[in-house]
Amino acid sequence: MAAGEAACASVHGANRLGANSLLDLVVFGRRAAETTREDYTPGQTQKELSANAGEESIAKLDALRYSKGSIPTAKLRLEMQQAMQKYAAVFRRQDYLEQGCTTLHDVSQKMRDIGISDRGQIWNTDLVEAMELDNLMIQAKMTMFAAENRKESRGAHARDDLPDRDDKDWMKHTLTTLDNPYDKPAITYRDVIHDTLDDEVETIPPFARTY
Repeated sequence: MAAGEAACASVHGANRLGANSLLDLVVFGRRAAETTREDYTPGQTQKELSANAGEESIAKLDALRYSKGSIPTAKLRLEMQQAMQKYAAVFRRQDYLEQGCTTLHDVSQKMRDIGISDRGQIWNTDLVEAMELDNLMIQAKMTMFAAENRKESRGAHARDDLPDRDDKDWMKHTLTTLDNPYDKPAITYRDVIHDTLDDEVETIPPFARTY
């Protein structure tokens, strides 16, 4: 039941143009409303929750809230930012991406030694920033490892050493999964759906974007 940036529908390929964001909201907003009408009825009962529902989230929050490591959140966040800016910049190449994977993985291990000073539960920006970094580190690692793995240029993924798009080997979606900031991402793929779902709109074959 999501539309826009939160939906990750991937209907615009590797490079969504600005005006398409409104189209995305209109199409998937309508689809979300229709799905709600089709699958749910007013007043229906909520599914039973498991006995330990939410405990994992509370445990993860408390692990950060009571962390006593020697590395402040801001210092570790800066190391992550610098690694991303240096090794996964606008234009990329294999040696930098390989070094980026190594560097960022080493930086992520320091999350075990993160420490915050505010233990409170009201307006605790120290805790919020630590939680944000936990998420950002996972996102950064998935981005870096996926970029290193894709041996072509496509959309915003621009490589100086591989400037051409390779539809033969890389016309596929990259799927990365990572449950915590310490491991390396697992990479799998999903086929691109080329054909329209009905005959109302003619299928347009992929072609190189030129300006």
